[in-house]
Amino acid sequence: MNIVAIMGSYRKGKTIDTLLDRAIDGAKAARPDANIDKMTLIDKQIKYCANCMTCRSDPATPYARCVIDDDMQAIYPLLAAADAYIFGTPINDGHETAIMKAFLERVTYVFSRPNPNSFPAKNIPEPRVKDRQKTAIILVSAGVVPRIFRRFCDEATPLLKDMCKMCFNARVIGSLYAGAIQTRGVQPYLEKAYQLGRQLAA
Repeated sequence: MNIVAIMGSYRKGKTIDTLLDRAIDGAKAARPDANIDKMTLIDKQIKYCANCMTCRSDPATPYARCVIDDDMQAIYPLLAAADAYIFGTPINDGHETAIMKAFLERVTYVFSRPNPNSFPAKNIPEPRVKDRQKTAIILVSAGVVPRIFRRFCDEATPLLKDMCKMCFNARVIGSLYAGAIQTRGVQPYLEKAYQLGRQLAA
């Protein structure tokens, strides 16, 4: 089993990095033979999408050609080979981090293609590979906003769910919102992250 964990925080060793590692521990416990690649996006050279539409027009599978020469070229094959994904990002201003957004823009049409028969609008993206069902979990954190108010500030989780479905043909089997980190700390959320990792690998 191949699992790719994408760490979208700017800070190593902090909440999202810690929760991601805990989910990885859970996955390893459930599937000791799993191959897990953890990507810390801030360590990668990820340029902005140029909207050149080369990938959108490419009929290739399992993923299209991207003309931008940066670290995403080495990431694309790992994403294509993955059976499952772990996405982790802090919530900044209600959304995922800028580095996570840049990553998502770079994978959109590389792993999806426009469907001319989609409804209610034509050319809504769909996965390039649809015969292989994958799974994913999502970990997000907020420094101030507690879980009870999640729906007012968490735009990251719905976006990531849509991306999983649209690009990777992946079903999100669970998510964790680690709220009010500044007062609660990360400790209350470690067990759930671990169990989500176990569930993903199992």
